This record gives sequence, C-alpha cells and structure tokens, in this order.
Amino acid sequence: MADRQNPAPEQAQVLAIVERAYRGALEKQFVDSLYLAAELNRQLGGMDILLRGQAVTYAARDARMPSLRLGKRVVDTLTDPRADVRSLLGLGLRVYAEESDLIAYGLDGEGRLLDGVQPIPADEAAARWSDYRVVCFL
Repeated sequence: MADRQNPAPEQAQVLAIVERAYRGALEKQFVDSLYLAAELNRQLGGMDILLRGQAVTYAARDARMPSLRLGKRVVDTLTDPRADVRSLLGLGLRVYAEESDLIAYGLDGEGRLLDGVQPIPADEAAARWSDYRVVCFL
C-alpha cells in the first residue's frame, strides 16, 4: 500500500511494444525505436516497454556487438541496444520481455537478462493493455 513516504509507482500512460530487432547499422543516423522511447516517455507522461519477438535479445545480459566488415573496412561504431535498454531503465521506465520469446532465443534462466528487465507471460502482457491510455508499436 502506498503512503506519502513510499508512493506507489505511477502507472505509465503508454505501452510501447518493440518486436522487430534492428541492429542499428550504417543507415541509422538520428533515431531508433529505443531512442524514440526515451523522448516519448518524457512527452507522454510515462511509458512501459514490452520487448517481443527478436527484440527480446535487446535485454540479453552477455550479448556483445560485433564489428561489421564491409570489404576491407571495419565499422565499429554501431549502436548497442543493451546500452539503450539500460538507459531506459535508468530513466525509470519499466521494461518487460515476453517469456515465450525469451525461451525461443535461449534467454530464459537466472542471470540471462539485464538487471531490471522483467519477464512476463504473453497472456499477462496482453491482459494489461487496457491499463494504458495508449498501446503502440515502435
């Protein structure tokens, strides 16, 4: 129960679903879905993120971003979505990852996810949609 000293976390107004993983290759110049989420969170009064599909790999604790080799050129300036997820968590966003997709990508199990990312069954995630003013796909 919330009180003045320990208020309950505010209910986010928006649920943003990210299900298409995007590596952030050379054509990314200014924005991707996770960068956009931080700005939308600020403008829309709170946001939760639901990672689904291949996007659950954004929450993998031990993943590393390899360099990209194009002929003799090596590009090592690609963005790391795990760093972006950590930033969102640092801003106070709740980040969920659907359990069935975590299993599909071998990320089910203790210590496989970034601290703060919460696994959630798909049916529970869908049942929560009506708790939000807006549900959107990023």
